[in-house]
Amino acid sequence: MEMIEYRGNFVQEIVYEKVLKNGLRVFYMPKKGYTKQYAIFATNFGSNDVSFKRNKEGIIYNVNEGVAHFLEHKIFEEKEGNVFDQFAARGANVNAYTNFNVTAYYFTSTDNFYKNLYDLVSFVQNPYFTDENVEKEKGIIAQEIKMYEDNPDWKVYFNALKSMYREHPVRNNIAGTVESITRITKEELYDCYNTFYRPENMVLFVSGDLEKEKIFETVEQYYNHKVLEHTMEKETRNYPEEPVEINQSIIVDSMAVSLPLFYVGYKDVDLNLKGRQLLEKEIELRLLLDILFGKSSELYEHLYQKGLINESFGGDYSGHINYGHIVVGGESKNPTEVLEIMDTYMNEKMNHGLAEEDFIRIKKKQMGENITSLNSLEFVGSSFISYIFKDINFIEYIDVLKETTFEKVEKRFKSYFLKERQILSIIKS
Repeated sequence: MEMIEYRGNFVQEIVYEKVLKNGLRVFYMPKKGYTKQYAIFATNFGSNDVSFKRNKEGIIYNVNEGVAHFLEHKIFEEKEGNVFDQFAARGANVNAYTNFNVTAYYFTSTDNFYKNLYDLVSFVQNPYFTDENVEKEKGIIAQEIKMYEDNPDWKVYFNALKSMYREHPVRNNIAGTVESITRITKEELYDCYNTFYRPENMVLFVSGDLEKEKIFETVEQYYNHKVLEHTMEKETRNYPEEPVEINQSIIVDSMAVSLPLFYVGYKDVDLNLKGRQLLEKEIELRLLLDILFGKSSELYEHLYQKGLINESFGGDYSGHINYGHIVVGGESKNPTEVLEIMDTYMNEKMNHGLAEEDFIRIKKKQMGENITSLNSLEFVGSSFISYIFKDINFIEYIDVLKETTFEKVEKRFKSYFLKERQILSIIKS
């Protein structure tokens, strides 16, 4: 297939794309003069994907929570040798992560790039699961789960998700529970691998000062010699119908903390958007987060002067095609008082409107931050992967941000921050 070229209008970045015969999309962003090299190989499969139908069979698979994360661990297992040692011997660092929607494997290097790239694709596309190595991994992952459960920052966030969502699997822990992972089998891992690790369900993104043609040739060379040993089938994902109502308005848990932790959350109901529409919504919400709750906002200054918050206070938006939410929080001696002040502040803004000068200032600030972030190969790579599975080309982000208007942001504000979709999660001693 012909190579496609994408260029940003505002920033002079270029991304080349080639779709291989097997459906794998390979992207390359040149970074002239960089010594660091980076590649990330990802599948559109995360912790939310616990129910799916393989289209050819018509059978619905309901798998255990945490299976995507478990699979990420086991992909590094080989019959002989050690993946980490092999990359380290060439001066490269290899790692992986799983989130709600994506599992990604990546490396950074300064030399031997094409060998590292070949081996990245090779170890991800050659699973080796046995009853013994699956059983052995359960103890390791159980310890990881317990470590997260003992982390107050992690707990206050996932309690917030459980308060917002009644049915959607985003309310569940990415690694699963100790109980769910003990039920995972070799067969279940292969079922998920064969369904979601198909090349056409995956994306490879490369960045650095490299030879464009050699990147595509290296990947094609691997697949030319690779016979897929397992049956790969297209899938339809099943997600439960999530009501617009929140699950519960407040959740309080006890853990050993020096100061209470809290999150105020807002559940998104403007869903099933893709591509540019989804990107526009995300950018509008990120601007609102900065305008309303950022360190230069009236609210931040007021709460800080009253001694109710510290530098940990901040917010974030997380969203995909079928879910979305904002959380705002940090440490506070009195989270309920913070919420009361926030509610009064939000009502005033609803009644009197946002200040356009705040919008102009924050937009300029975010433009600068996003341009600077393009210098980080890791940030660009993980962002590109995350967005491409939502039908968004990350190279368009700054262009869409530049085109975002005050009127759109104010309209989004008035429809989003509603009391009936608000929750409060607290962790206190």
